[in-house]
Amino acid sequence: MARSAILNVMVQAAMKAGRSLSRDFGEVQNLQVSLKGPGDYVSQADRKAEEIIFAELSKARPGYSFLMEERGAVHGDDDQHRWIVDPLDGTTNFLHGIPLFSVSIALERQGQIVAGVIYNPGMDELYTAERGGGAFMNDRRLRVAARSKLTDAVIGCGVPHLGRGHHGNFLLELRNVMGEVAGIRRMGSAALDLAYVAAGRMDGFWEANLSAWDIAAGLLMVREAGGFVSDMGGGQDMLDDGTVVAGNEAIHRTLLKTLKKPLPPR
Repeated sequence: MARSAILNVMVQAAMKAGRSLSRDFGEVQNLQVSLKGPGDYVSQADRKAEEIIFAELSKARPGYSFLMEERGAVHGDDDQHRWIVDPLDGTTNFLHGIPLFSVSIALERQGQIVAGVIYNPGMDELYTAERGGGAFMNDRRLRVAARSKLTDAVIGCGVPHLGRGHHGNFLLELRNVMGEVAGIRRMGSAALDLAYVAAGRMDGFWEANLSAWDIAAGLLMVREAGGFVSDMGGGQDMLDDGTVVAGNEAIHRTLLKTLKKPLPPR
């Protein structure tokens, strides 16, 4: 596949950060047996990956603004372009030696996501998308799965953990969905969840309490693979609302309705 100059810049930054994370990931696995544990080391790995991405993108496109997990908002001279970056999505997986984590970079132009890269160093899987140009994994064109019934579908989700999210709301959503589907999966990286929907590995996905950097690249990935994405209200305010529902047209529509069902009377 032919990539644009801007996508090549994003791929180079993501893969350079991914190589750094891969080296640190090996050390984290060794640190599992230590008394202190790998927590501090993982925080350093996260910040180091973000520094790499910031340096690469700033050099290639000076003046672009940033929204980054660690640095927050960095305002540049060019207010029409903004990089949205998660240097390590799936920190808990990384911390525990589980090779499901990713680097996520999106480019927003005048309020619209126009390019996205998600790289999983553990599996050496590179997901790329450009608006109007399709979505790819290691240069293979991606399409969302064609299943149209929830009863045949495997659906991904995010599970709120200690101190995050409304556990009661999630349990209601989970009860509604798990009684309708062939399987539910929790991967631990929203960026990879959306990439997996784009690749047809999962038929749909939902999660709440997300940040823009978790999902910006993945939203474009799903759309460019022929899928549909919205917030849980059915609108397009995912980056600010922090909720997302994704799938092909039929699964997305049915999943939205299923998530909103009231708890049945006992």
